[in-house]
Amino acid sequence: MVFSSFEFLFRFLPAFLLIYYLAPNKIKNYILFAGSIIFYAIGDMKYVLLLLLCALVNYCAARIMYRAASEKRRRLKKFLFILTLGYDFGALFFYKYSGLAAGLPLGISFYTFQIAAYVIDVYRERIPMEKSFIKLGTYLTMFPQLVAGPIINYSEVRLSLEKRRVAPEDFEDGLKTLILGLGAKVIIADRIGILWNNIQMIGFDSISTQLAWMGALAFSLQLYFDFAGYSMMAMGLGKMLGFEIPINFRQPYMSKSVSEFWRRWHITLGRWFREYVYIPLGGNRKGRVRTFFNLFVVWSLTALWHGADGNYLIWGAMLLAFLAIEKLFMQQVLEHSRILGHLYVLFVIPLTWVAFAITDVRQLGLYFTRLFPFGERTVNVANTLDYVRYGKEFLPLFVLGALFATPLPTILYQKIKLKWWGSIAVEVILALSIYYLAVSVNNPFMYFNF
Repeated sequence: MVFSSFEFLFRFLPAFLLIYYLAPNKIKNYILFAGSIIFYAIGDMKYVLLLLLCALVNYCAARIMYRAASEKRRRLKKFLFILTLGYDFGALFFYKYSGLAAGLPLGISFYTFQIAAYVIDVYRERIPMEKSFIKLGTYLTMFPQLVAGPIINYSEVRLSLEKRRVAPEDFEDGLKTLILGLGAKVIIADRIGILWNNIQMIGFDSISTQLAWMGALAFSLQLYFDFAGYSMMAMGLGKMLGFEIPINFRQPYMSKSVSEFWRRWHITLGRWFREYVYIPLGGNRKGRVRTFFNLFVVWSLTALWHGADGNYLIWGAMLLAFLAIEKLFMQQVLEHSRILGHLYVLFVIPLTWVAFAITDVRQLGLYFTRLFPFGERTVNVANTLDYVRYGKEFLPLFVLGALFATPLPTILYQKIKLKWWGSIAVEVILALSIYYLAVSVNNPFMYFNF
């Protein structure tokens, strides 16, 4: 069951919200915890116990770790800290990388990082440990962001777990955000993704260079609106439940450098690696060589977080190379340019997404020969104009995607959202979304794979 489905929108969500709003405040956490477990069980019943065990192990460990007055207790605290992280990341490694598991538990990459952040913060005494298992379980399993983020720090929702109130205007604002995220997913991502699917079905050796570049751009837009759409839906659902879920995207394709792009893309994952890996390693405070080493560690782990296949390592290596080049030679030029930086990002980022998308390394190499056909044989003459046919079909979606990748629609919406035509615009998006859900195959969110 995914957010962009009739089952969720018109069955699960209304039934859950009815129970949730009718329940007294003192049991809302129980309702949300139970509802989130039911939501997870519908999607991945066999791994519900693994999720609950994750919550229980970290809850018990944090409670024991929290107070360490004596030297003996400090040693116990450190031992438990290492043991708990070993359990968390050991489970992630076993299910995701060992090849011994029957399948990948839904959302394990996200909820592992989330609970690990909680344990690390308790160990560092940044936050108090949570005495209530129900509250910690609610934090970990909250269904709006359970399976694909954003990755929430416990400190961001601790007060809301204690007490929260959903005003009518908060519910309305959350519902509108939910609908806008649904539109990004269903109207743009799913439809422009058809082009990428068609190119894969045609075969990479039978497409023209022009169509290969169109495919790279199409996948880039599909991934962005798919994941950003999910994040918006999570934010909207969170607000409807009384929580402020952090922003995960800030128009990343408007960046002037790869460095800036990754400060705007999947912000909560980048924050996790910065706070719990990059800064503890020394960040950029110990000289250029150490900085590059720290970046190497971070991007190696980022690539492995997405998967152990060779294409993810290539993807991570490409990004690391561009980041290093920027820091050594290009950063000031890109930051002070008005056009060059934007063109550079729009050229480089789709290339990295190609490496992200194609898991077969041989096919990946073949695709790059289509993107850069120097010295390669030409495509069959019958296919040299394939980009014309697909261009006519998908041009409106490219234009729509390019427009909504800029801040302009957001700025306009902020001006009209409280007016009657703002509500009409949201209703039109909802109607179009329902129509496309009805006439097309239901596509799960792409980051559910991680």
